[in-house]
Formats: sequence, C-alpha cells, structure tokens
Amino acid sequence: MSKLKNKLSRLRDQLRHFPLFGRFLVTMTALVMISYIVLTTALLFFLTNHYMKQQRTSLVNSVTANANYCEKIFEEFSDSEDEMENAMLLVLNNIGITAKATDVDIMLCNPNGRVILCKDVFSDEYSPINETVCLIHKGYTMPADAITVIKEKGTYFSSDKVVGLFSEKTFLAGAPVYVNDELVAMVFASSPVTYGIKEYTGELASLYLTAAICSAVISFLAVYGFAFNLYRPLKQMSQATKSYAKGDFSKRVTVKGKDEMAELCTSFNNMAQALSIMESSRRSFVANVSHELKTPMTTIGGFIDGMLDGTISEEKRPEYLKTVSDEVKRVTRLVTSMLNLSKIEAGELELKMKNFELSNMVINCILGFEQAIESKKIEIEGLDKLQASEVYGDPDMIYQVIYNLCDNAVKFTNDGGFIKFKITESGSKYTFSIENSGKGVSSEEIGRIFERFYKVDKSRSYDVKGAGLGLYLCKTIIDMHGGKIGAESVEDQYTRFYFTISKKQ
Repeated sequence: MSKLKNKLSRLRDQLRHFPLFGRFLVTMTALVMISYIVLTTALLFFLTNHYMKQQRTSLVNSVTANANYCEKIFEEFSDSEDEMENAMLLVLNNIGITAKATDVDIMLCNPNGRVILCKDVFSDEYSPINETVCLIHKGYTMPADAITVIKEKGTYFSSDKVVGLFSEKTFLAGAPVYVNDELVAMVFASSPVTYGIKEYTGELASLYLTAAICSAVISFLAVYGFAFNLYRPLKQMSQATKSYAKGDFSKRVTVKGKDEMAELCTSFNNMAQALSIMESSRRSFVANVSHELKTPMTTIGGFIDGMLDGTISEEKRPEYLKTVSDEVKRVTRLVTSMLNLSKIEAGELELKMKNFELSNMVINCILGFEQAIESKKIEIEGLDKLQASEVYGDPDMIYQVIYNLCDNAVKFTNDGGFIKFKITESGSKYTFSIENSGKGVSSEEIGRIFERFYKVDKSRSYDVKGAGLGLYLCKTIIDMHGGKIGAESVEDQYTRFYFTISKKQ
C-alpha cells in the first residue's frame, strides 16, 4: 500500500511540472476515454440483456407454436396406430422446418422428459434416418425442475448450464402438449448462449467501434482546440508579466469573444494600462520630487554661501534669510506630505479626532498666503460670510487639506482674479468649497486630478512646481474622515474644489 502511495505521489509531482496546456489536454482526453469505456461497458450490458430477452421470446414462441401444432395433429390422428405414425411424421416435418428456420435444436419428449423425436431424425431432404431414432439426443432426459415447471406453469425457460445434458450455458425453453387434458408430450428448444450473441454483439460492436473512433478523434481535436484557445491568453499573460517585471508595459493580451476569459483578458489589459500610467507617473514623480528638493536646496546653499563669503551685504541678509526660510518651509511641507502619505498607505497613521472650528482654520490658513495674494492682486471673497462651523476630525490633517487647496487656488488664479470661500450646512455634515478664477481644468483631466502623482498638463497651466501628491493626499485624508471630495471646472472661467466633513460630536 505504501509503495502505491509513493508511486501516486511521484506521479502527481511529475504532473505538476507539466505545462498547463498538457495537463488540461491529458485530463480531458482521459475523461473522454473513460467516458467511452463506461459507455461501451453499459452498451454491451444492455445489448446482452436485450439479446437474452429476444432469445427467450423467440424460443418460448417456437416451443409454444410447436406444442400447439402437436396437440392439433395428435388429436386428429389418435384413432389408430397407422394414423399415429403419419402424425409423427407430420410432427417431425414441422420440427425440422422450424428448427432449420430458427437455427435451434427442437426436441419432442415424453411426459417423463426423455427425448422421443428431434430435428436430427430427418435428413436435409426431410426423409427419416436412423429408423426415426436420433443418435445425438438418444437417451437425453430433460431436467426434473423443467418438467415440474412445465406441468405447473405451462412454459419453462432457462439460460444456465444443464448438467448431464449440455456442456455449456444453453438457452432452454419448453412447453407442454395436451390431448384431452392429458399431458402426452413436451416440446423443448435449445440454443447455446454464445452461439448467436457473438454474431449479434460483434456486428454492433464493430459499428460502435468505428463510430467511437471517429467521435474520439473529433473529440480530441475539439478538446485540443478548446484547450489551446484557453491556454493561449494565459501564455500571453505569462509572457506579458515577464515583460512588466522588466519595466516594459507595452505588451497586451489579444481579446477574443465575450466570455469570462475575454473579460479576464480585458481586465488584464486595463491593469497593464494602469500600471503603465502609474509607472510613468512614478518616474515623473521622482523627477518632480528631485527637482522640488534640488531647487530649494540649491537656493538655500547659494544664499548661505553668499552670506558666508560676504557676497551678500549685511543690509540685504534679512531679505535673503526670509527667502531661505520660505524654501525650508517648502521642503518641510513636501517631506511632511510624503511621510504622511507613506503612513496612510501603510495603515500606520492614526487620526486624532476632536471638535474644532473650521471657519477659523480657513481664515488662519489663507493669511499665510497674504504675500502671494497681494503680489497677484487676487480678490478674496466670502471670508466675512463664513458661518460658525464646528466640525469633528483631525485638525492637523484637515488643515493640510485646506492648505493644499488654498495653495492650488493661489497658484492657479490669474492676476487680478478672485478666490471665493464658502461653508454650507447639509444634514449631519458641513461642505467647504473654494473657487478660483483662471484657465481651469479640461473635462478630460478633471476626473484624474486626485490620482497619485498626476499633474495637470503644464502647457495649459501655471504649475511649474509640485510633485503631484497634494490633491491625492487631500482625497486620502477626506476618505479617512468618511467625507467626500470633488472638483468642478469650466475652462477659462473657474475651478471649484469642495469636501464634506462631519459636524461636531
């Protein structure tokens, strides 16, 4: 038993190393062959039973017909011995004709079961031989149980081997012959079980085998085609993923049909497209972050070196120190955004939820952009109309959202334009919105501005800074608060951002 288990285990291990296409083809072919074997076995079983029933019916009808004929003849010729001899000849003639037509042995027995007459008494020309005594069946006596059944039920049938009478399994049927309600004889018919069934099943089996071979070939070709069509997109996916691992996202899987495999291929191609876009965005992000870090660090280093070597005079140092301070804050904000994003994606950032005043936070935040607002002569609207709105959330995170939205608004507002603030109440939430004039965002890009690393086309905006993280971070923070963030824009008119946040607890 253990050796068998080991062999099966080794076979399973070998099959695991087979390609999926080969395993599927072998499995399906094996299932088809097993189905044919089961079908063949069932067919042979039913054919055999059908043949047995046919033989039973045929033999029983044959002996019954001969028994009825014998009864009629014996009743007509029972007056004298001479007439009885003629009756026996007629009976022999009928037995011979019937036996030859049905290719069975037919015998006439006395009430004790001993054979009296049979088909072999007549020659082929229907003339008596052996003085009306059959040398083949002479001395044959039918089984006692057959005689008992005939006397009690009228007919008898068996398909077993009759010991002492036949050397193999034989169909044996019998019927009684009555004259004036007295049993005078019995008619028996016999035929070897294997004599006709070989021809019967052989012909059908040859036809079935031909059809089975043709259908098996067709089934194999169909299974091969199905397996190949199923395996081909998987193979393409495997090759494509290897290319993706090397950084080449150009490969796509061919989509055919509208079934589940076609849906999988479409989803795979969409994933590849998303990965390609993400990879492109990531590279752009790395370049942008490098630029965002390099530019202020270069500025800081240059100004400090200028102050140290005396290039920058004493009276101008406060102005340059202010610039250095702004650049340091810029770097700090970028690093803080990246750290927060990393913590959020790792699930390590815990919100410190509490109640705070949203309108005061907006006013304090926009004051930090006073210099930029004045330089671009931007008109601020709505601050004096902001209603008291106490909300529930993490103040530091929400402040970062408002700061990023204000920074975007100031950055993209046209000179002499406007920025409008508004807070509205709706059910259990407040909605904060900030709207600015300017070139706006196209309908194609407005749906992607909250994606990570995504930046609006620089050729159509003033954005020469930024790493494409601000709005993505805003969306992530608002989602963590259970709110909703969105944007609306009309090109060359305005852009409006809004988010919702829960009221105080």
